[in-house]
Amino acid sequence: MKGKNYKIVSLYSFFPFQENLILDLKNKLLEIENENDLSGLLIFSSEGINGTICAEKNVIDIVINLLNKYADKRNLNIKVNFSKNKVFKKLKIKIKKEIVTMGVPEINPSQDNGTYIDSANWNKLIKNKNTIVIDTRNHYEVSIGTFQNSINPNTRNFSEFPKWVDDHLNTYLENKESSNIAMFCTGGIRCEKATSLLKNKGYKNIYHLQGGILQYLNDVKGEQNLFEGECFVFDKRVALDHELEKGSYSICHACGMPVSIQDQKRKEYREGIQCHFCINQFSDDNRKRFEERQKQIDRLKVENHKIYQD
Repeated sequence: MKGKNYKIVSLYSFFPFQENLILDLKNKLLEIENENDLSGLLIFSSEGINGTICAEKNVIDIVINLLNKYADKRNLNIKVNFSKNKVFKKLKIKIKKEIVTMGVPEINPSQDNGTYIDSANWNKLIKNKNTIVIDTRNHYEVSIGTFQNSINPNTRNFSEFPKWVDDHLNTYLENKESSNIAMFCTGGIRCEKATSLLKNKGYKNIYHLQGGILQYLNDVKGEQNLFEGECFVFDKRVALDHELEKGSYSICHACGMPVSIQDQKRKEYREGIQCHFCINQFSDDNRKRFEERQKQIDRLKVENHKIYQD
């Protein structure tokens, strides 16, 4: 762990969260941020807590202790990673209707969800010929890494997932009663909510990867690891490799899509201005604005480098 000063914790928990307690927790966290180097994104709603925080270990410990009190010691599904650098600029706290937006009010993941499958048993489940495996993440996340033979619903956001289920899921199921449905996502929250949706619709034998891809990469190494590619994360690192280190992808600052090293060599790519995904998305005026922004970023990089050298 030498040289890695920042601890990164991804977490979520579904539980009934009262509005007055949400506001109380938000204020306490902002007080902690005011006195410490705490950054990240946290989402609170009446259905629970979701997010990722980044800070030095002692600050993380304070925050986790606080979250545990408000979550009434329910499982926070914590995944831990480390970095030499901050992976967020600052702390953002958002209060929303859902901690992960699906738009199906009649489901309740804290009361009814599928069966957790830990990393050690996941391979056996997804190799079973009676199992279909569904990646519940967005299309651009799937494009940079996923499990072998998994189904890609090709959604732009999680709120499109219920319609995909209604329109397409049965085409993958030979027998609704006997087939296993195994789902996964980055950290476990989306696939957990997806299991609640499927159970509500009457599907049986519903499973989800406990801790998601992040926990699996932490637990399963070498040839046993069936995840192919890199895992997209919603912070400055963009994607993580099998060792949970920063991967090879960066973000196009024009459209927000992940671009590989190969993508950056394409003729369409201009750093901070456009990539092959957004070549036809923006006007010339927009591109001029992006170009000016990139010049400012480049100037800052040069100035910071000079200061560091001095």
